[in-house]
Amino acid sequence: MATTPVGSNRGFTYVVVLMMVLIIGIMLGAAGQVWTTVMKREREAELLFRGGQIRDAIEQWNTSFKRGGPPPHPIVDLKDLLQNPYSLQKIRYLRRLYQDPITGEDWKIIKDPAKGIIGVASSSDQTPLKQGGFSEPFTAFEGKTKYSEWEFVYRQTVQGVAPAAMPGAATGGTPGTTSGWRTR
Repeated sequence: MATTPVGSNRGFTYVVVLMMVLIIGIMLGAAGQVWTTVMKREREAELLFRGGQIRDAIEQWNTSFKRGGPPPHPIVDLKDLLQNPYSLQKIRYLRRLYQDPITGEDWKIIKDPAKGIIGVASSSDQTPLKQGGFSEPFTAFEGKTKYSEWEFVYRQTVQGVAPAAMPGAATGGTPGTTSGWRTR
C-alpha cells in the first residue's frame, strides 16, 4: 500500500484547476453578454436602414407620376416595389425585399384604406437599446419603448406646408417637400 507524503500537492492542484475553470466560465459569460449587445445594436442599425429604404421606395412610388411616371396606384403588396406592375417600363423602387432584421420575419404592414401600403414596422415588442439621439429623419423614434413603435411611414403633405404644421404629423421634412416621417 502506497502512502502519500504529508506535504502532497494533489489537493492544491485540483483546487487551482477548479478556480481556473470558474474564472474562464465567468469571462465567457461576460463576453457572451457583450456579444449579445453588439449584435442587438447591429440589428437596430439594420432596422433603421431597411425601414428607411422601404419608406423611401414608397415615397418614390407615390411621387413618380410627377416625373412623368405611371399614374399613382395604391401599393397592394411590397413586391410591387420590386417592379411596378402598372408600368410598361421596368421601374424598380427597391432592389430586393428586406425582412425585419429584429425578428427575421416579414414586416408589419401599415395600410391606409385609400392609399394602400404607406409604411412598415417591426413586429417585435423587444425594448430597443437606442432610446434617444436619433438623427433626421428618425427623430420621431425618440423615447419609443418597443421596436414595433418604430414605424417607417410615408405621409404625403400639402405642397408648401411643413409636416409639423399638419394635424397629427411628427417632425421631419422641410417646408415645400412632399414627404415627412411620422409615428402613430
